[in-house]
Amino acid sequence: MLHFNPNFQVARLPAIEFGRGRITRLPEIIDRYGKRALLVTGRHSFQSTPTWFQLNKALHERGIAWRPVMVDDEPSPELVDEAVEEHRKHDIEVVVGIGGGSVLDAAKAIAGLLRTGTSVMDHLEGVGRGLPYPGPAVPFIAVPTTAGTGSEATKNAVLSRRGPDGFKKSFRDEKLVARVALVDPELLATCTQGLIAANGMDAFTQLLESWVSLGASPFTDALASSGMQAFRDGFWDVWENNENAPAGRTRLAWASLASGITLAQCGLGSVHGLASPLGAYFPIPHGVVCGTLVAEATRMNIRAMREREPDNIALQRYAEAGIMLTGTLYRSEAKAQDGLVSLLREWTERLQLPRLSYFGMTDADIPRVVANSRGGSMQTNPIALSDDELAEVLRARL
Repeated sequence: MLHFNPNFQVARLPAIEFGRGRITRLPEIIDRYGKRALLVTGRHSFQSTPTWFQLNKALHERGIAWRPVMVDDEPSPELVDEAVEEHRKHDIEVVVGIGGGSVLDAAKAIAGLLRTGTSVMDHLEGVGRGLPYPGPAVPFIAVPTTAGTGSEATKNAVLSRRGPDGFKKSFRDEKLVARVALVDPELLATCTQGLIAANGMDAFTQLLESWVSLGASPFTDALASSGMQAFRDGFWDVWENNENAPAGRTRLAWASLASGITLAQCGLGSVHGLASPLGAYFPIPHGVVCGTLVAEATRMNIRAMREREPDNIALQRYAEAGIMLTGTLYRSEAKAQDGLVSLLREWTERLQLPRLSYFGMTDADIPRVVANSRGGSMQTNPIALSDDELAEVLRARL
């Protein structure tokens, strides 16, 4: 059943180039914007592939000069400001991010600040100086090499500072949206099984949370449903790297892109609310947070709605997701909801996703994580969860 929200809008999206082999179009797309490029990549993986060398050759043939920025962890405000300071004087005409979500977020933020010359701390939500972002941004091209965050379709760059006083916050503005998102599923072929597991569960969580979000609309419903079905049909082939993996990569890449579009349009839920402080205080990859919490957070949402809001439409939507993902016609909505939770728990165990304690979290840390989880994502969770309920979700995965 579609959630017909009569009042919704569709925020700005990039032009999308999707399909196997589309990476060969990247030099031509860069050339539309200028001859001086900044290439933001990870430190190792993409640069060791034949595609990297082919890209270099094609850029040289087109007379495009480029400068490198490398990102090997979740990006910090310091990394962004240092990159802007180093490259601003070179009159960069286009920024290209080629990598996972951390790379794309860093590239997005750098592109946003190269012309303004301001610090990202001037604009970072919640911890910055609260100054409006003036723009303009340098044109930004996003090329994801993993399938998870959907950053290629969003207006926010997530930046982190880890430690006891750490944070994980967004630099967010529509002027930061990529001009072009080039999504080539074959770029996923070099991802490790662990990376596929974490990033894939991030994409799935974004789709499921969008599906039940308070901000859901017919537009996001169509994408979230399509994305979850694509994930269902493609993820395990990619994770197992079996003979169906090439087709699976196309499905998984679509699921990831769809999840980025839906989160940007309608907001997420409690998993992503908790992920923000968890990623700030502990060295937990974002996708691992999503994968390890999604089953228990879903269980808690369902329980809370059964107890306090039995007419909440999200209960029906969880049931629909249970039928869609398990392929089972249940005798009641409650059984379909329980089937969904059971399936998500099976996935968590099959993927051997680590518990939070693996990263140093203890029971004593729970109140601090809960207290700092009430950001934007929690505001669109289908029901307001109490501190005790959120603590129970965390404790179940310690």
